Amino acid sequence: MTLYTIKELSPEDRPREKLYELGAEVLSNSELLAILIRTGTRERSALRIAEEMTRDNGLYKEIAKCRRVQELSKIKGIGRVKAATILAALELGRRVACASAVESEHISSPGEGAQYLMGRLRNETHERFLVLLLNTKNRLIKMEQISEGSLTCSVVHPREVFAPAVLSHAASILVAHNHPSGDPRPSEEDQNLTRVLVETGNIMGIPVLDHLVIGDGRYYSFKEHGKL
Repeated sequence: MTLYTIKELSPEDRPREKLYELGAEVLSNSELLAILIRTGTRERSALRIAEEMTRDNGLYKEIAKCRRVQELSKIKGIGRVKAATILAALELGRRVACASAVESEHISSPGEGAQYLMGRLRNETHERFLVLLLNTKNRLIKMEQISEGSLTCSVVHPREVFAPAVLSHAASILVAHNHPSGDPRPSEEDQNLTRVLVETGNIMGIPVLDHLVIGDGRYYSFKEHGKL
């Protein structure tokens, strides 16, 4: 099989030229990634490196889970600068995905809360527990990470959950965590924690509106299942 550098491809097949002419939405994952990589090696073009990195759904199974330069720079042809560029693009994508719910007037349903959190949590390799602080109109004041755990669990105490709510004068909170396995069904520990948080919130006058468990493209809402 003949290997071509990007410069040897016809202009209409070069990722950057295709983007100029047709827009980013028509490019494949590998073409978009090649633009970020910019240059290849003597043996492989940027496009070939990108094709190998995205093969077999690698963009979603592996690259999207990366959080550190060291993880990406292990790939042949990806140095620290290229790795930093890719990580920056991934983080911008996550922030844009999370921003959509904030731009609406308020988080009025479990679905909107899950939409806000999905881009942030679905590809995490460790369990993270977050609290969303809401005002009287269910507008998001801010989001706080309470804990980050191992592959299977995180440690959460009610005082750590409600401390930022008190400091920010939140009227209510929505709590959430992810399951790195991708299965959002709650464990017995999840159910026990939810009960404790709801009881604490009722005593403090800061109700817990929902507990969302985020999986891979799916979520579980304690409110929707009548367990709050």
